[in-house]
Amino acid sequence: MPHKPFKAVIPAAGLGTRFLPATKAMPKEMLPVVDKPAIQYVVEEATHAGIEDILIIIGRNKNALSNHFDSVPELEGNLVKKGDQDRLAKVQQSNDLADIHFVRQGEPKGLGHAVLRARSHIGDHPFAVLLGDDLIDERDPLLTTMLDEHDRTGAVVIALMEVDPEHIHMYGAAAVEPTDSPDVVRVTGLVEKPKAEDAPSNLAVIGRYVLSPDVFDILERTEPGKGGEIQLTDALQEMAADSNGPGVYGVVFRGRRYDTGDRVDYIKAIVQLAADREDLGPELRPWFKEFAATL
Repeated sequence: MPHKPFKAVIPAAGLGTRFLPATKAMPKEMLPVVDKPAIQYVVEEATHAGIEDILIIIGRNKNALSNHFDSVPELEGNLVKKGDQDRLAKVQQSNDLADIHFVRQGEPKGLGHAVLRARSHIGDHPFAVLLGDDLIDERDPLLTTMLDEHDRTGAVVIALMEVDPEHIHMYGAAAVEPTDSPDVVRVTGLVEKPKAEDAPSNLAVIGRYVLSPDVFDILERTEPGKGGEIQLTDALQEMAADSNGPGVYGVVFRGRRYDTGDRVDYIKAIVQLAADREDLGPELRPWFKEFAATL
């Protein structure tokens, strides 16, 4: 760190139907995880890895996202008058995190299509893609390791995590070969949401990618797959199979990850993060034990 000028893309155009009615008028990315919206954790992760240029792909009725990363003079002025410096600092923090841009996806045609919408902004830069459903604990850095691996190999780098084989059908699964590092593998193939008996491994693809701009040409010619969507996985599969290219590598993440795309896991994420906070944990942890004893 700092790396050559990586940019980041955060797809945030999903409808959030699993969280209705909460997401009827609020983007799912703005749902709070303790006291920050989920997307702010993702933006902070990118900036901690040294990325200062971030493009957020949004859909209709997502203006709250751009508003969150803009200044609010009336609110800030009121906090100044009250002398509430702590809250003022928290409000202003999101204003100054990075150089944040927005583009609409238009018709939602899948993750691959969302990434393709970033082409004009990314240009010929390598870039990271961070999905907002996966929150990575800042104490367990992942993205920096992935950027380092891309610098070393020039390859596409994806994040992998070992999951219970019974749950692999919920993820993309990677076929891999070992490398000299126990936490880095070479990806030879990808299977989207396989049955447990058909999965090439229990290494699941989670929502972090470091891509080269070559991916755009592949996505341009990728035919829609399941659900009529353009799948990023299909493009990665082609890059992994290209014997003349730098290939695809996977960084195996063994740290703390919070899945906020599922209602139960979203609640678990709030509980886990709140319990670890110095300002909340001392009061919450004893209460958790008392509550658990009543179940």
